[in-house]
Amino acid sequence: MVPDLLWRARADAGRSIRVLAWLMLAVLAAGVLSVVLFEHGFRDVDNRSRFFVMPWIALWVCALELRLRWLWRGAVVGLLLVFGLSLRQVLGGAPRADLFTNAIVLADMVVMLLVLALFCRPHGVRGWAWGLPAAALGCATLVLTGSRGALLALLAVFLVMALTLRWGSLQRRLLILAALLGLSVVAVVSVPELRHQVRLTELHSDVQRLERGDADSSAGARVERLQVAWDTFLDHPLTGVGVGHFDNAMQRLPVCRDDPLEARCHLGHAHNDLAEWGATQGVLGALLLLAVYGVPLWLFLGLHRHSGRATFRGPAAAGVMIVVCYVLCGLTQSMFAHQITASFYASIVGVLAGLSRVEGLRHQRNRA
Repeated sequence: MVPDLLWRARADAGRSIRVLAWLMLAVLAAGVLSVVLFEHGFRDVDNRSRFFVMPWIALWVCALELRLRWLWRGAVVGLLLVFGLSLRQVLGGAPRADLFTNAIVLADMVVMLLVLALFCRPHGVRGWAWGLPAAALGCATLVLTGSRGALLALLAVFLVMALTLRWGSLQRRLLILAALLGLSVVAVVSVPELRHQVRLTELHSDVQRLERGDADSSAGARVERLQVAWDTFLDHPLTGVGVGHFDNAMQRLPVCRDDPLEARCHLGHAHNDLAEWGATQGVLGALLLLAVYGVPLWLFLGLHRHSGRATFRGPAAAGVMIVVCYVLCGLTQSMFAHQITASFYASIVGVLAGLSRVEGLRHQRNRA
C-alpha cells in the first residue's frame, strides 16, 4: 500500500522530485569519490549523506498532501521554546546560550525558524499578531547566543519582509526598518550588558590583535582559515584534502605543526562554506556547493511563480529565503560540517519543495 501511494505521488511531485534526486546523487557521489581517493572512512561523509532524505521527504509530502499550517505552528512553537531555554541557560550563568550544542549553530537555526514563522503563515492568520512576536523572539534569542554571524541573514529576512509587505508605501516601510536598525545599534552600543552579550568589545579586540599579526582570536582564526583554504585549493585544485579533513590543511601552519594541542588547529572545518568545499574537494567541491544552493533556489523560484500567490509568501518563498539565509550564514560558518544544520537543510528543502508542489496543484485545480 505504501509503495503504491508513493508511486502515485511521483506524478504529482513532477520535476521537483527529479531535480532533488539528481542533486542528492551528485552530493553522495562526490562524497564517495573523496572517500575512495583518500581512503578515509565513510564517517567523514556522514553529514553529506543527509541529502539522501531530500527527495524522499518531498515525495512523502506530496503523497500525504500535508498542510503548511502545521509547519508554521511548529516554527512558532520552536521559537518560543528555544527562547525560553536560552534565557534559562543565560540566567543560569552561561556566558552564551548554546543549548548544549554550538552557539553559532543555534543562532543560525533561530534565523531559519524565523523564516518559516514569517513566510509560511497560512491564510486566515493575521500577520502583525504573530509576525511581530516571532520577530521579537528571534532577535532576543540571537542576542542571547552572542553570535554575530547570523545577523546578516537576519537583516536579509527583515529587508525582504519590508520590500514585500502589503502595508503602507515602500518608502515608509524602509524608513521604519532603518529606524528600528538604528535604535538597535544605539541600544547595543550604549547598554553595557547588551554590548557584552553580543561581544562587541571582543570584536574590537580581535581586530586590534589581527592588525598586530595575532590570529589567535575568533575573527583572526576565520581570516587565517580562509588563507589556509585558498592555499590548499591552489595546491590541490582537483581533489582537495578530502571531505571532513580540513584540519589536515591546517598543518601547513607552523603553529599547528609545532603544537599539536593548539585548539584553533582542530576546529574540524573552515568556518566558511566555499572555503570548506573548495579546500576539501577542489573545483568539484566548489561547483557542487553552487549546485547545493543554486538548484533549490532555482527550483523554489519556479514553484513560487506557479503557486498562485500575489505576494512573496508561502512555502516556495520560504524556500528561497532558507537558501539565501544559508548562503549568508555560510560566510562565517561551514553549514554542512554540523549535523544539525546539514540535516535541517536537507529536510526543510524537501518539505518546502513538496508543500510548494502541493500548493501549485491545488491552485491549478481551483482554476480549472
